[in-house]
Amino acid sequence: MTPPRVIVTRPEPDAAAFADLCRAHGLDPVLSPVMTIEIESAPVDLSGDLADAGTLAFTSANGVRAFAAKATMRDLPVFAVGAVTAEAAKAAGFENVQAAGGDVDSLAAHIASEKELAGKGVLHIAGENRAGDLVALLEKHGIPARRRTLYRAVPAEALTEAATAALKDEKADLWVGLFSPRTARLFVALAERAGLAAALGRTRAACLSEAVAEAAGEGWAARPAAPERSAESLVALMTAQARA
Repeated sequence: MTPPRVIVTRPEPDAAAFADLCRAHGLDPVLSPVMTIEIESAPVDLSGDLADAGTLAFTSANGVRAFAAKATMRDLPVFAVGAVTAEAAKAAGFENVQAAGGDVDSLAAHIASEKELAGKGVLHIAGENRAGDLVALLEKHGIPARRRTLYRAVPAEALTEAATAALKDEKADLWVGLFSPRTARLFVALAERAGLAAALGRTRAACLSEAVAEAAGEGWAARPAAPERSAESLVALMTAQARA
């Protein structure tokens, strides 16, 4: 039996890790990242920002990697948007890491609940494109916060040849893994640019959350959301619904 195929839309290095996870569970990954992460190449002086901060906030694993590339400090407490980002922070050497529920609103609420810690000031390490304004949300709670942009996510110009071929295969049992609203919108736009919008009607989108499913739009064969916001939950969703 031919295993279900999964178009992997995540940027590297997350794309390779998710592809390995798919293979480990009997899925056939097809790499087609819809964006490339570019960390600020110029020298960055974070000393002033860090001097005024009592905690760090990360809304993505890419933010963790960008910070780790620019600073050696690892002793500040960390607030992470979700489990994946928290694991990235721990892997980077942070020990005091707290994870929120997976979106900016839950992160702001979690930080607000830790006012004794967060009241010393929060430094949000972010990218150029953000889902929500963490700094503004924290300021509404009376928590001093500032943002430092250290990376950008550059959209891909086209789907890979392998992904295009998979979408054209009318007999394929095909999924697309979508991890963020922006990723969902970019993938749909690239499929439309390739003249493959109709192919989404026989393709299922595995979405990390309901917000991602909403951003993916209609026109898919199905677009279920994972019960938990993790790569493992997304893979479990796809394997549970694998066609006989």
